[in-house]
Amino acid sequence: MVPEITLLAVSLIALIVLKLKFRENRFAQAMRTGMAAMLFVTGGAHFGFAKGMAMMLPEAIPFRLGIVYFTGVLEIAAGIGLLIPAMARRTGWWLIAFFVCITPANIYAALHYVNLQKASFDGAGPEYLWFRLPLQLVFIGWVYFSAIRPGAVPRAHGQFA
Repeated sequence: MVPEITLLAVSLIALIVLKLKFRENRFAQAMRTGMAAMLFVTGGAHFGFAKGMAMMLPEAIPFRLGIVYFTGVLEIAAGIGLLIPAMARRTGWWLIAFFVCITPANIYAALHYVNLQKASFDGAGPEYLWFRLPLQLVFIGWVYFSAIRPGAVPRAHGQFA
């Protein structure tokens, strides 16, 4: 729940700060800032909960711990990319692909009751998917409308981008 709270709280704070600074709403920029903050949190979790995250991958996959560390670095790099205007669009496309690619790991973890924080098999189980799968769609939409199509998000007084 911490990543989702981070996404919403930082986006709201960024929106307020940007409104005060530029005297207009910059929704897309605030949304990218919130997503970047969330990616810093989730990327960091790849190091703090590495053993549990490795359990989200089938045992047949080699170098599971290495994959966890690597994807953590990628998430942090993507957060940085979202904050650099010239890289935001490219980063957005990459993130959408990433969110799609990690969905099978979330499904596997739910079906095997993986508790990534405790590195145990006493997690929420399949009912977790009722929350997680729609959340993946929210993340994909969030990135799409803030980084790829920011012009579709109102800025201020009927303006877009």
